Amino acid sequence: MKQEFVYKYIAGLMAVNIIAASLASCSAASSASSASSVSSASFASSTEAAANTTASVSTLDKTDDTKATVTALSTADGGKLSADELFTERDLTQTADLSEASNYTVSDGKTITITKAGVYHISGTASDATIVVEAGSDDKVQIVLDGVSITNTDFPCLYVKQADKVFVTLVGENTLSVTGSFTTDGDTNTDGVIFSKDDLVLNGTGSLTVSSTDNGVVCKDDLKVTGGSYTVTASSKAFEANDSIRIADGTFTLKAGTDGLHAENDDDDTLGYLYIGGGSFTIQAGDDGIHANSLVQIDGGSFTVSAAECIEGTYIQINDGTFALSSWDDAINAAKKSSAYSTPTVEINGGDITITMSAGDTDGIDSNGDVIVNGGTINITGNSSFDYDGSAQYNGGTIIVNGEQITSIPNQMMGGGMGGRGQMGGMDNMGGFGGHGRRG
Repeated sequence: MKQEFVYKYIAGLMAVNIIAASLASCSAASSASSASSVSSASFASSTEAAANTTASVSTLDKTDDTKATVTALSTADGGKLSADELFTERDLTQTADLSEASNYTVSDGKTITITKAGVYHISGTASDATIVVEAGSDDKVQIVLDGVSITNTDFPCLYVKQADKVFVTLVGENTLSVTGSFTTDGDTNTDGVIFSKDDLVLNGTGSLTVSSTDNGVVCKDDLKVTGGSYTVTASSKAFEANDSIRIADGTFTLKAGTDGLHAENDDDDTLGYLYIGGGSFTIQAGDDGIHANSLVQIDGGSFTVSAAECIEGTYIQINDGTFALSSWDDAINAAKKSSAYSTPTVEINGGDITITMSAGDTDGIDSNGDVIVNGGTINITGNSSFDYDGSAQYNGGTIIVNGEQITSIPNQMMGGGMGGRGQMGGMDNMGGFGGHGRRG
């Protein structure tokens, strides 16, 4: 649902947070009541997939509109986004009820086509095989990948053409890869190993390894990750979404030719935001480690990022987390890419941030607008620690620059970074720029 979370909510943040706090206990009670009232559904008998098999099961719609309680997630006081509004309880459930699931085994050269809501348990090893979801616009589909290995030449391993929401729940070790140049599906540029036109949720207790000659995971709507372990190697972006990327938890090892996590909506620049509430991230990227055109909010997690620019957005808010950032451009860069915010801003309220900069015209924290430091520990090693075009506020926390604690925020005064100044010459050679002016 493209307008599941819109930025008019952000504009009224303080009022909403007060209301959300007062209703938290009611929401939790409502969640329990809703979960207990789910009606049972009858399913067709399980079968194995044959060529172009069409799965047909009755509609399953476990309660998905129930918002997660605040206690289930990391929620920052004063955060631009409130975590309990971003995830449903079903998003956060890491196991699937398989008692009435339909079971399928992938086969070489075969397509499994899912046309109804339900739970689908997938296993097996195959080449040139695709799981296609083409269900109703109100249907919720849960795909359980249990030890699946698919290697395709030129087409996604999982392709969501239509659904209300698709859950991909991981069990065991799973591997998906595309080894050649992607082909199109009519007017659709299917350029990801997992490619979804609608909302996509990744969760589970297992792991997923993705290898791609283009993008790893692509979602043209909202992409959520609430659990699981992900190892993605992609020539372009590891994870890409139009409206938002929302991460509650998970383990991520990403190696991307351009961006590790990328949220951008070409049609509505107020969207394209990124929220991280927790998880472990190791990102090696040719351009941006973490990129969102509008807001980047990080409430927790552990981050080891090596990139031209480690974190980039119009408004960057860091409330907690542990960061080891290595950059050869601007480690944290706020640049005007969205009309949702009038002034590019880097706001740091907490966390432990260590920044190591390469030599040259590089900045630890660069803002085309303002810098606000209210808390946390910032430790920067490099020629230029801060560069901002607007104002700087130092209200709390600890700032260390080249081994010395400082009491005010300095300014390089050479102009804020324009964002995406250059890509590296390949994923395996992490030295040298590969060009200038990707995003201006």
